[in-house]
Amino acid sequence: MVLICVDPRTDGQWRRLIENCPSSVFHTPVWMQVLTDTYGWDFQAHLLLNEQREPEAGLPFCRIDDHKGVRVISLPFSDYCDPLVEQPRQWDAVFAPLSDSDEPFMTRCLHTAIPLSDSRLSATKRARWHGINLRRESETIWQELDSAARRAIQKARRDGVVVRAAAAEWELRAFFEMHLRVRKYKYRLLAQPYSLFENIWRHFIEAGQGTLLVAVQEDEIIAGTLYLKWQDTLYYKFNASRPEAAACRPSDLLVWEGIQYGKARGCTYFDFGLSDWDQEGLLQFKRKYATEEKTISFLQRSPPRDPNAWNNQAQHLFPQLTNLLTDQAVPDHVTEQAGELLYRFFV
Repeated sequence: MVLICVDPRTDGQWRRLIENCPSSVFHTPVWMQVLTDTYGWDFQAHLLLNEQREPEAGLPFCRIDDHKGVRVISLPFSDYCDPLVEQPRQWDAVFAPLSDSDEPFMTRCLHTAIPLSDSRLSATKRARWHGINLRRESETIWQELDSAARRAIQKARRDGVVVRAAAAEWELRAFFEMHLRVRKYKYRLLAQPYSLFENIWRHFIEAGQGTLLVAVQEDEIIAGTLYLKWQDTLYYKFNASRPEAAACRPSDLLVWEGIQYGKARGCTYFDFGLSDWDQEGLLQFKRKYATEEKTISFLQRSPPRDPNAWNNQAQHLFPQLTNLLTDQAVPDHVTEQAGELLYRFFV
């Protein structure tokens, strides 16, 4: 076997690997290009070739150098990004160059348990993940939903909520402004840069590999969900709504219409994405629909390093800045600009 290092955004062998083995949208060149265009990061991948020079395993990663120092992440701002390995020997091969380095390494695993047994890595956090089996007929899926989900969908329809696919960037902007306000006023968090959503629109939606579904009531957009598609899976990536519209239950209708969108495009699986362990409201929402629940494991290798005074100060400074910049007295456009400047440092 031969180990090579490639640019997974452009390398044909990486493309063959992800097309021929179980992979996610976060392994794709287009997702990494979105992150590159938004944050300016570079990406690499260790690719293991067999005796026939065909790719059989791989590990994508990004090397980031900022106030926290140099560290390697597989991959930043991705719900999970399992190493594409089937055997421990493959994992050892693709991880070896990184394990020999003095740089910290971080990854998130959902479908692959092999790294969890590696003594070089320690678990630092857990998150929930949910999925929906779309192989069933729509009527079967409907009947097997939690009764609370069916009632919510029916209520949205009675209240005149209609779901459509966004066709113009002004709808993307309307969705982002809802997303910004939810992050700011509900969670006291900065929103991702608007450029991230523009790049997703350009690389995924305009290419027919996803959609932004918006819920409309009386000609006003009151909620939206951004979906990405890779192979046979539809990914629920971002959702936002107006707080005053919550009683109309638009988010439930958006999930149901997302299921129909995925089935119409040959998807057999619906990836509900990551939920923090303590987000009980979000967990209850997803459990109304999910047929599967798993754990995303956050793993890290932390070699001994000299104390970094600026790093220690920044660990306290950034939460304080976030709290300041998400105060209700701060204009939304200032909070948006803060996200554009600072969000990249939260990885």
